[in-house]
Order: sequence, then C-alpha cells, then structure tokens
Amino acid sequence: MTVIKILIVDDSPLAARHLASLFARDPAFQLVGSARNGNDGVAMAASLAPDVVCMDITMPDIDGFEATRRIMAASPVPIVIVSSTYEPHLVSMAFRALEAGALAIMEKPPAGDSPDSRQRQDDLVATFRAMAMRRTVQAASGRAAVPAPPVPPPVLVRRPELLVIGASTGGPQAIQAVLKRLPNTFSLPILIVQHMSPGFSAGFANWLSQTTTWPVKLAEDGELALPGWVYLAPEKIHMEWGKDRRIHLVGGDLEHGVKPAASRLFRSVRAVLGGKVIAVLLSGMGKDGAAELKDLRDAGALTIAQDQASSVVHGMPGTAIRLGGACQVLADSAIAGALCRAVNLPE
Repeated sequence: MTVIKILIVDDSPLAARHLASLFARDPAFQLVGSARNGNDGVAMAASLAPDVVCMDITMPDIDGFEATRRIMAASPVPIVIVSSTYEPHLVSMAFRALEAGALAIMEKPPAGDSPDSRQRQDDLVATFRAMAMRRTVQAASGRAAVPAPPVPPPVLVRRPELLVIGASTGGPQAIQAVLKRLPNTFSLPILIVQHMSPGFSAGFANWLSQTTTWPVKLAEDGELALPGWVYLAPEKIHMEWGKDRRIHLVGGDLEHGVKPAASRLFRSVRAVLGGKVIAVLLSGMGKDGAAELKDLRDAGALTIAQDQASSVVHGMPGTAIRLGGACQVLADSAIAGALCRAVNLPE
C-alpha cells in the first residue's frame, strides 16, 4: 500500500490534533510532522518531503499565504488550505493562496459523530487522497494521461443564450483562468455551480471580481441573469434556470453528495433551452454534471470538458469525456477562446 505522508501546519494544537485524528482513521496516511507556525512549516516541507501539506491560513510570524508561496518556490508540493476563519480579509487571503500554488480550500471539519460532521470529515480526507494521487500520477508518468479523442463539435442551429459551468476541487483556479481570458464583450449570462466549503462562497465571488474583469455575485432567487455578469450558486441550495428565463434557488436532496449540484443546473437548462446553451465541466472530484453534460450535447449544445493535464482532479470532466458528453476537451487556458468562437467573437 502506498503511504501518503502528511504535514500539518497549524498554530492551534487542538486543531492540529483533530486533523491528525482524521488522517489516522485511514491507514494510507502517515503524519510526518506538525508545524506550529508558517516558518516551521516552510522548513519542515523542505526537510520532511511530505506528499501533501495541510495549511492553516492565520498563524503567527508568516501566514498561510506567505508560507504557501515560499514552499511552492523552494520545495513544491500539493497544498490544501484548511481554515475555520470566515472573516472577509482572511477568506481573501485563502484565495490568494490558490494563486500562490495551493490546490484547494476547505473548512476545518467539526468534531463529533453526527452524519453531517462525519461527511465533512470524510470529504476532507478524500480531498487529501486525491491531491496525493495527482502527485503520484504526475511523478510516475511525467505528464497526465491523454484523454479520449474529443467528438467533433455539433452545428449550433441557433445562437446560444446562456453559458453554464460546473466545477469542484480545483475549480476556483480553472474558473479564474477562463474568466481572465474571456473578454467582457462576451454576450451571454454566465451561471456557475462551484462546490465550496461552507463560509467561502461569498469570498470566492469577491476574489473572482477582484482578479478578473468580470462582476461576480452570489445569485438571488428570481433574479434576471444579464449579459456581462457572472452568477455563482450560493451554498446549500440548488440553482436552476426557470421557464421565465430567471435564476431560481430551490431546495431538495443532495445530488452526487453535493448541494448546489451542476447536474441540477444542467438539467434545468436543457429543459428550457434545449441545445441553445454552452456547458462547461471543469476540474472536480466525483461525477456531478457528467451525465447531464452528455444530455446537453445530445440536445445540440456545445459542451466542453477540461482536459486531464490542466485539472487538479479529473473526476467530473473525465467522467463526462468517457460518456461521450464533451464536444471539446481543452485546457482551462484554451476554453475562453472556444467560447469566443462559439458566439463569433474575436479572441
């Protein structure tokens, strides 16, 4: 069995012990060190060569952002930001850590044995497994596996009316990469479902607004989606496209273990617009939205899946590709160009 070496960087002994106990449940993980501040974390990342680093954001001396920046410059390793702080400026710092090279942001899961607590604890451990697997695949092959050949894009009979995007782990970086390259003259409203730990969605919207040229906001129930705006699904509620051509926030069960779910948004869009839509599935664990991307392609929509080489985790787009749901398989840096071509806009 492959051992996954974990380094925890957290100034709270209580939090560090709790995180260590979660990894101890899985025999695949080995805790190789626990650093009490950012400086020690940087030094231990270099000396202990962990497979994944669990990084707090608020610490004495240097914070999680600066520690991430230094580790990625000196001894690159997958880093997951794990924080329980939701103050706006600290959430902003967590997203800056993504720009510095961190791969994901998660909440510190609560202690306890309630079903919700256990699910959030399991999600954290599963994310660290995925980060370690990503490094193992890259080290073994030198490059990511080549995805299945893309199906030729369908002929769009009528101009698309909406762009919808689904993403999970690794999605924030991919969404930012798309929006940074997409000109504001792009004429479609943009609806995004990004799986996000509780407390971080508003900060994610603010980070995208600050680091791209697009205004990004959390969607509101009954809101009219306008061209030139990006609407992000809020936490713990599904987002749909209604027959009245407005955004609707609705309850209901989890789908693929998540809420909001890309599958729910994609189905609603197909029911109203058929093929008059562009749908994109980006980096993420699991299979949320994959079957629905195939349904949209069958309805005549332009569907795009992120390629494996640029994905942090290729679960969602990889499943869509295997199902034949992707008209095009592209790196995140190439998706904006495809979107521009779809609406006859200069790149």
